[in-house]
Amino acid sequence: MKQAILEKPKKIVFREAKKPEIADNEVLIKIKRVGICGSDIKAYYGKHPYIKCPIIQGHEFSGVVADLGRKVKKLRVGDKVTVRPQLVCGRCYLCKRGEYNICENLRVIGCQAEGAAQELLKVDSNLVVRLPKKMSFEEGAMVEPVAVAVHAVGRAGRIRGNKVLVLGAGTIGNLTAQVAKSLGAKSVMITDLSNIRLRIARECGVDFTVNVGRTSLPEHLEKHFGPSKADLIFECVGEEKTINQAISVARKGSRIVVVGVFDYKPRTDVGLVQDRELSLIGSLMYKAEDYDAAIKLINTGRIKLRPLMSRTFNFNDYPRAYRFLEKSGDRVMKVFMKF
Repeated sequence: MKQAILEKPKKIVFREAKKPEIADNEVLIKIKRVGICGSDIKAYYGKHPYIKCPIIQGHEFSGVVADLGRKVKKLRVGDKVTVRPQLVCGRCYLCKRGEYNICENLRVIGCQAEGAAQELLKVDSNLVVRLPKKMSFEEGAMVEPVAVAVHAVGRAGRIRGNKVLVLGAGTIGNLTAQVAKSLGAKSVMITDLSNIRLRIARECGVDFTVNVGRTSLPEHLEKHFGPSKADLIFECVGEEKTINQAISVARKGSRIVVVGVFDYKPRTDVGLVQDRELSLIGSLMYKAEDYDAAIKLINTGRIKLRPLMSRTFNFNDYPRAYRFLEKSGDRVMKVFMKF
């Protein structure tokens, strides 16, 4: 079978490997689609703090069951599936409390362990999630980022009836805004520097969009949300400027959920967090119930994924996909590899 390895920053090489042998509790998956996300792009340029080369990427993916270990009873060959890519120890304090998404020894398929950028992948059956038959492979590969958004929104606490501000209209920001709206947010505003991404957000049903490079965010908050501003703020960029913007526009007593991944240590005015009694909340990955909720949201059409799907490349064109992303900039949201 063929594998694609990110050998070093900006260099992907292909190699032939033997078909994996599966243990009794493992599943062999024939990969159909792999999504390229922001973390993959950072790793491609050697800028991700937790991903080192060489690595087989791919943590957003879908496929079909090709083979089963003899103790696997809940799946069948031919099932359409995706995978929760978290490899947890199950022994640490956090795992024993059910907080395995922040396991002390967490590794992630496609980040610290072999990912789905290969024709076949073996995984523990407990990580495999069956998809509805009518769900496309592209939608199946997007369950993972939708689950990220579901978990982030859950970290914020009560959503229904609240006014939500999302900073960053990339894939995760867009999905976070959509999930918040689908779960009953009174109104949702999203910001970005890209008019293209803001247009896509409007196509997906986000109430208000603001290009913060061209207009005043505080003025728009006052205009659309009133003097009480936003109840909940989601930082979905991972930049010093945006986390500080979140803190500066937050009204007293509001909550800020940090979803974006920072590849450096930002300087932040913690004094404002204390003075305004803000709640600064981190959000990492997801749990099994977030995957279930994500599949339900996608399958019932409560969130829109089609506007986010930019282009699909054949697996053999994997390096070309990154060059396409490099040249396209904000004109592209989600790119897939097809097997």
